[in-house]
Amino acid sequence: MSTPFPFTAVVGQDDLRLALLLNAVSPAVGGVLVRGEKGTAKSTAVRALSALMPTLDVVSGCRFSCDPGSPDPACPDGPHEPGAFETRAARMVELPVGASEDRLVGALDIERALAEGVKAFEPGLLAQAHRGILYVDEVNLLHDHLVDLLLDAAAMGASYVEREGVSVRHAARFLLVGTMNPEEGELRPQLLDRFGLTVEVAASREPEQRVEVVRRRLAYDDDPAGFAARWADEEAAVRARIVAARELLPSVRLGDGALRQIAATCAAFEVDGMRADIVMARTATALAAWAGRTDVLAEDVRQAALLALPHRRRRNPFDAPGLDEDKLDQTLEEFSGEGDEDPDPGPDGPGGGGGQSPSEGPQADGGSGARPEAGEGGEPQASGAGEQSAVRAAEPFRTKVLSVPGIGEGAAGRRSRARTEHGRTTGARRPRGALTKLHLAATVQAAAPHQRARGRSGPGLVLRRDDLRQATREGREGNLVLFVVDASGSMAARQRMSAVKGAVLSLLLDAYQRRDKVGLVTFRGAAADVALPPTSSVDAAAARLESLPTGGRTPLAAGLLKAHDVLRVERLRDPARRALVVVMTDGRATGGPEPVALAGRAARLFAAEGVASVVVDCESGPVRLALAGQLAGELGGTAVTLDELRADSIAGLVKDVQRRAA
Repeated sequence: MSTPFPFTAVVGQDDLRLALLLNAVSPAVGGVLVRGEKGTAKSTAVRALSALMPTLDVVSGCRFSCDPGSPDPACPDGPHEPGAFETRAARMVELPVGASEDRLVGALDIERALAEGVKAFEPGLLAQAHRGILYVDEVNLLHDHLVDLLLDAAAMGASYVEREGVSVRHAARFLLVGTMNPEEGELRPQLLDRFGLTVEVAASREPEQRVEVVRRRLAYDDDPAGFAARWADEEAAVRARIVAARELLPSVRLGDGALRQIAATCAAFEVDGMRADIVMARTATALAAWAGRTDVLAEDVRQAALLALPHRRRRNPFDAPGLDEDKLDQTLEEFSGEGDEDPDPGPDGPGGGGGQSPSEGPQADGGSGARPEAGEGGEPQASGAGEQSAVRAAEPFRTKVLSVPGIGEGAAGRRSRARTEHGRTTGARRPRGALTKLHLAATVQAAAPHQRARGRSGPGLVLRRDDLRQATREGREGNLVLFVVDASGSMAARQRMSAVKGAVLSLLLDAYQRRDKVGLVTFRGAAADVALPPTSSVDAAAARLESLPTGGRTPLAAGLLKAHDVLRVERLRDPARRALVVVMTDGRATGGPEPVALAGRAARLFAAEGVASVVVDCESGPVRLALAGQLAGELGGTAVTLDELRADSIAGLVKDVQRRAA
């Protein structure tokens, strides 16, 4: 077994270490979500935490880690005899992003269940993580059906496995720790709220601290065991402090004054529900215990708010998490109570004590997500000849559902029809590899004609591997939505470009909700640029859109050819994910010889390959050339106006009525 990097040897990252230690003291805090750029010791710190967790007693031979003091009466390995137990370290179980449902919740032996009528159950990762740590690296990339299972287990403290009338239940209470790079996409709000605390991490910009990071990492890589031995005393001290804080935790008093501050803070930041209040209370109590105190102070409440509220406050869809610390201090001061102060702040230690403010980072400004202004007086500023600086996007709106025709087999999502592991059952087939979803009727039908020849004598069916049938299901997939945005001079009118950006922003929000990947190609002047390669981060796409300048000629052919190259490369990386190309233009093509003919030839490349496309006609004014409709015909797609893109548009309603009448 490899030697983990010592927790106390992690340089800096005080907020991250403190959040992890608070959960070690009080698992009821609810876990940690670590957000940050790559290479910032997120995974290293999480993996190192497991070595500091206190040991636990488990029933001997129980695959579900039952507590001998209060064993689970419904444990599949039960009932347990009293007295037989063993002591072991708490487990840290890693959930891979690409794991199957059976790997997470466990699997039933279908052949034994049908033939013998027994519940032959193989536990999954949720069972292994019970009373330990469940770690999900790149948790924002986890498939939706796994997220749903995690939500259920986190809410109920148990995992349920039900297959064709056979049901197994076991306890699944664990410390959920996730790490993510926001550039790869955000989390679903339901899962985001399940994390008790959130921490933003970033690499230090101090040369001396960066030197120390490199020095320690090289020393560890050269001799992991020797490096760990040099930090053994510090590790033992932190482990002892965690044990002492756990013992002190039941004695910590959360006074009425602190409770009023918690409630007022949650109300001031308009968080949804009451989970934030409860998490803040548990975090403040754990901070006091970690500091060696029995009273919760105002600084504990402040620190608890900085850890528990950033991902819960109400914000615009593409704003980064964060808190306005001035507003927080004002609220705490307004609702400060008497008699809650304690002159003894308690000992300090790794990760800091109660009341320690997090290090200044990228969210020090409160994560307001404010968009850059166009300039004084609301007029766009000139940034070059024939070019205008970026204008603000109009307010986003709910868009019509744009989907790829046909049935795909891409990653699970919410946009286009696809054959998936989840959804309504549409048929059966022979399994390819491991059986995941049994089609019971088809399996019985396949086995029934052979029962006499196989000498059936008991109540169960005599099954062979060839009898098993996999259920085929139809659900929804996520697509690659590639935006091709005309940023030329013909689009540069302030109101028009603002409306176009608002429409793209609306489609980006729709893509986020439907779990799509997005990309952004822009064209203006003499060339086209890939403003954002395909990614799961719609936040990054929104940021690039906001800073998009306009002006110059309209190289429509260059934009289409650049988009075609992007799709070609992405098809090699992810061949199962189908693409939807959304072209935002008025259809004009200028610059170079025969620009209209070149644009037509480029468009026909998409039609020849069957790429789904939609042209959003951005033309305005009393005289319209209908060039966008011609472009849509060349692409083999459809054309809609900006107004028709709205889900509640009158034009869209009329078209729906006409379609139904026809």
